Amino acid sequence: MPVSIITAPPEFNRWQDVHALLTESFAYMADRIDPPSSLLHMTAETLAKKARRETLLLAMLDDRIVGCLFLRTEPGTLYAGKLAVDAEFRGHGIARRLLNAAAERARESGLPALELQTRIELTENHQAFARLGFVKRAETTHEGFDRPTSITMRKPV
Repeated sequence: MPVSIITAPPEFNRWQDVHALLTESFAYMADRIDPPSSLLHMTAETLAKKARRETLLLAMLDDRIVGCLFLRTEPGTLYAGKLAVDAEFRGHGIARRLLNAAAERARESGLPALELQTRIELTENHQAFARLGFVKRAETTHEGFDRPTSITMRKPV
């Protein structure tokens, strides 16, 4: 499958497409996680603003966006968030390729690790990220909750 992983160029303007991909990809978790995903408060415009502060990686098949991943530098790590792969293309290694590209960016930036968070309820995601070399580092609790709501996973690069 000739999918290429690219960094969104400065003139990128397909924010509705990215928003639609994320919305479709995150829909399965809506009735499983509490609190609801922050994506519910995001629009195409807020994703464009996010990309001005972060780096957006895109998985492209010709002109079609089939995956995305946002990256931001944090102390000692590169944080990977809002990972999504089009349902039609899951199981073809696109998430792995996006995360490998993120790990390469971390190495190039002199950062020792790639980090991400996944909701506590999404055990299948924990397992998928573990298969990609991530290990649980911490549990976190969203404001207003008295139990862990997400886990932080880290992968040395």
